[in-house]
Amino acid sequence: MIFDVLTLFPESVDAFLSESIIGRAREKGIITIRTHNIRDFSKDKHKKTDDYPYGGGTGMVMTPQPIYDAWLNVVKDLPYKPLTIYMSPQGRILTQDIAKKLSREKHIVILCGHYEGVDERVIEEIVDEEISIGDYVLTGGELPAMVLIDCVSRLVEGVLPPGATSDESHTDGLLEYPQYTRPPVFLSRKVPDVLLSGHHANIQKWRFEQKLERTKRKRPDLYEKYMKKITEGKTEI
Repeated sequence: MIFDVLTLFPESVDAFLSESIIGRAREKGIITIRTHNIRDFSKDKHKKTDDYPYGGGTGMVMTPQPIYDAWLNVVKDLPYKPLTIYMSPQGRILTQDIAKKLSREKHIVILCGHYEGVDERVIEEIVDEEISIGDYVLTGGELPAMVLIDCVSRLVEGVLPPGATSDESHTDGLLEYPQYTRPPVFLSRKVPDVLLSGHHANIQKWRFEQKLERTKRKRPDLYEKYMKKITEGKTEI
């Protein structure tokens, strides 16, 4: 899978996405992540990429020409049109279901805005979808882009061992069960006996019960949604 990231800060994106699981997936060639400095495509003699907004207001707006030319540089020789995503607080909220869908794409271009955002005309011209990582505003789109790439990449075949994501939070609409490791006792708190029993059926039953209880307590909205699906016969316990 290929990600091309259009950004004013390519070093920050490259540094984070060269570590741990995603870094190893890049080394194996399962994931390709390329960053493109939008400033390199500015035709302004000072390499400016922003200007004052028409109509007044605070802050600066990223100009369309450098963004469009950076995008064109990525897609111009391709025999297909990659999906182009703009990381924006106005986009739909990223969920595990959206990540699953995106993990089936072969090529995604991600535009990272900055300042007060980008000129609307370039959004209309190149962007297929706007995605947000939450109902809040950040300084730029780099952190959201890294979140998106990390979330999507780990769902690509070969990045994680088979079945590694099957019990994770949000995979089936519930939160994950609590996890324990050595030592068996820490600060007088014991690992639940069932996990030490070796009885796999009982362990699976306990884990599912914990998922239900934890979701009901921490995310009642998800619990109600899950139970509604049960009632409607859209999923099974």
